[in-house]
Amino acid sequence: PESVAGWTADTDARKRIECAAMNAVMDAERALGHEVIDVSAQKCGWDVTSLPKAIDGKLPASRHIEVKGRAKGSSTITVTRNEILYGLNQQDKFILAIVLVDGDQHEGPFYVTKPFTQEPDWAVASINLNLGELLNRSEAPCPI
Repeated sequence: PESVAGWTADTDARKRIECAAMNAVMDAERALGHEVIDVSAQKCGWDVTSLPKAIDGKLPASRHIEVKGRAKGSSTITVTRNEILYGLNQQDKFILAIVLVDGDQHEGPFYVTKPFTQEPDWAVASINLNLGELLNRSEAPCPI
């Protein structure tokens, strides 16, 4: 296991959790009838672009979803400066999606809209958010 900033995590386990979380969010968005694009490799400030179908001939805004998979029992979620800034700049499109993963099972996704209220200070690279507080404000995926 590698040690990062004082905590130890198994890289393979982290990848499995991230993959399960991404799949859960993409499946939830597809179940709503949305076209889903994985943009996680592009480092643009979110992981999934979801394109809702037209309603009465009008296309709703795309959804920009930052996916956070966490092992069940975790107490925090780490968000990067870029994710926070994007979430603040695109509040109406941005969704923080949380998926709790426990082995082959998962809970969620839980969607938090407008999860950020202020820009991080200039030297902040990332911050930890309280998972319980986020889940208290979350809702199930639903059409826009």
